[in-house]
Amino acid sequence: MPEKILVCVAWPYANGDLHVGHLAGAYLPADIFARYHRLAGNDVLMVSGSDSHGTPITVRAEKEGITPLELFERYHARFLDTQQRIGISYDLFTHTDTENHYRVAQDIFLRLLERGYLYRQTQLQLYSETAGRFLPDRFVEGTCPHCGYTEARGDQCDNCGRLLDPLELIDPRSKIDGSVPVPRETEHFFLNLPLLQDRIAAYLAEGKDHWRPNVLAFSRNYVAAGLQGRPITRDIEWGIPVPLPGYEGKRLYVWFEAVIGYLSASIEWARNQGRPDAWKEWWYDPAAKSYYFIGKDNIPFHTIIWPAQLIGIDRLYEDDPSRHLNLPYDVPANEFMNLEGAQFSKSRGRVIELIVYLDHFDPDPLRYYVTSVMPETRDTDFSWEDFVRRNNDELLATWGNLCHRVLTFAYRHFEGQVPVPGLMDRADVGLLARIDVSFGPIGRLLSECRFRAALNEVMNLAREVNKYLEEKSPWFQIKEDRTAAGTTIYVALRAIDSLKVLFAPFLPFTSEALHRYLGYEGSLFGRPYIATFREGERIHDALCYDPAGAAGRWAPSQLPAGQALQPPQPLFRKLELAEIEAVFG
Repeated sequence: MPEKILVCVAWPYANGDLHVGHLAGAYLPADIFARYHRLAGNDVLMVSGSDSHGTPITVRAEKEGITPLELFERYHARFLDTQQRIGISYDLFTHTDTENHYRVAQDIFLRLLERGYLYRQTQLQLYSETAGRFLPDRFVEGTCPHCGYTEARGDQCDNCGRLLDPLELIDPRSKIDGSVPVPRETEHFFLNLPLLQDRIAAYLAEGKDHWRPNVLAFSRNYVAAGLQGRPITRDIEWGIPVPLPGYEGKRLYVWFEAVIGYLSASIEWARNQGRPDAWKEWWYDPAAKSYYFIGKDNIPFHTIIWPAQLIGIDRLYEDDPSRHLNLPYDVPANEFMNLEGAQFSKSRGRVIELIVYLDHFDPDPLRYYVTSVMPETRDTDFSWEDFVRRNNDELLATWGNLCHRVLTFAYRHFEGQVPVPGLMDRADVGLLARIDVSFGPIGRLLSECRFRAALNEVMNLAREVNKYLEEKSPWFQIKEDRTAAGTTIYVALRAIDSLKVLFAPFLPFTSEALHRYLGYEGSLFGRPYIATFREGERIHDALCYDPAGAAGRWAPSQLPAGQALQPPQPLFRKLELAEIEAVFG
C-alpha cells in the first residue's frame, strides 16, 4: 500500500537570489527525499513557495526605491527558473501573495481567535523618530543578549538561534538609517503559547526516536524553559491584513503566516488538480507522514510554533470531530553549510548564487558535491577546491567513466545492443546480487534522511563495478572469447542500470540521460514545468511537477539482452579550479 508522504520545504524570502546555502539547508535534501519516495511508489506531495511578505523584502525594496510587490515578483520569477534548472521537483512552488494564501491565513487567525488562543496586548515596540514609524523586527539590528553576537536581528540571532524581541537587543539600531530607535506603545494580537505548552510538550515527548537528536533536544529544552506569548501582528503596510475592523493599519506577522503556506499551498495544489479536497489525504489521514525540510535557524518555528497553530485550529474546513490536522512527523533540520569557513548570508552578500553557477556549469555536479558534504548533524564547509576534486576523482573518474566506457564498448562491439550473456560465473552473479540487495538498506538510509551515507554507499557500489570490470578486462576477453566478453558487458550494463536508479535521487539529469542511453523510453521521474494560474483578476506563475511518463522504480535492473542502446555521450566533464575562479573569483 503506497504511503502518503508530505514534503514541506522552507519558504525563501523573495529578496535576493537563491544560493548554495539554501540548497544545502533545505531544497536539495527535500528533493532527494521526494524523488526517492516517488521511485519507491509512494504518493508524494511536495510544496513550498516564495515568502512574499517578510521585512527582508521591505528592507531591500526601500534600498532599491521600488515597492515590495515589484521586488518579490522579480525574485519569485528567478526562484522558479533557478529551482527548475537545479532540479527541485515541487508538486507546487507558489508564493504567499495569492488570494488563496490570504484566505487560509486569515481563516486560521479567526479560528485561533474563536477558540481562545489569541489575546490582545499593548506592547512596547521600537519606533524610528527619524522615519516617523514603528520598525518591524528585521528593520532593527543589535547585540544578542544571550551570546553577544553584534549583528543579531530583531526577531532572531543567527549565531545562537534564539528567538528575540527587538527590545531585547543591546544597542539597537535602525537598518534604514542607523539611528537609535525608541520604545513606544502599540496594541497587537498574541498567540497564547503558554496555554498550548503542555500539549506541545506532549507532542515532543511521544514517538520522536526518528528525529535528529539536535533538533529534538533543542525543541524540548526550548519548551522546558517556558513558552511566552508571541505577537502575531505588526505595524507594517506590506502583508496580509488583520481581518477585523479597527485594525486596518496592521498586518499578520510573517513568522505566523509564512508557515501557514504549507497548508495553503497544499490546498492550492488540490484546486489546481481539479480535486479540491485532495489535500486532506495528506493533512488528515493519520497514516500520512509530513516532513519539514529547513535550516537549523528555523527549528522553533516548525517544531513548536507551527504545531501550536495546528493544535489551536484543530480542524480547518472539516466538520468531522474525529479528524485532526496532522502535526509534523519529522523535522530533519540541517545545520549550516559555511563558505570557506564563514557563514553564507544573502543579506550580507556572502553567497554562491545558484543562478550564476547554472549559467556556467551543470546541475548534477553541484548536487553531488553538496550532498557529499551536507550538514546533516554538524556545520560543514563548502570549498571550491574540494568541489573540483570530488567532481573529477569521484563523479567523473569513478561513475561517469564507468558508464561511458561500458556503453561505448557495447555499442561498438555488440551492434549497439545489450549483449546476450553466456554462462555467468561466481563473480558475475555475486556482483549483481550485491547490488540487488543494496536497494533495501540504501532506501532505508534515504527514508531516514541520511543522504550523505546513502550517496556514499551508492558510490562504493560504483567502485565495486569498476573493480569487477578491471578484473574481467572485456577489452582483452573479446580478442579470444567474444561470449565471455559479452557476459562481462551484460553484467556491467545490468549493474549500471541498477546504479542509475540508486543515483537518480541525487543526480536526476544524468540519470535520465543514462536511462535513454540504455534504450529505455519514457523518463525516470516525469518533468517539472512552470504554469500560470488565475485567481479572479490576478495571475501568478508557479513551479509544478508532472509525473506522466515516469518509468522509474526503486528496484534492481531488468535490462533485457538484445535491447537497443542509444549512442552514448559523456555524463560529466573534467573541471579546473581556474574556470571556477574565473566565474566566482
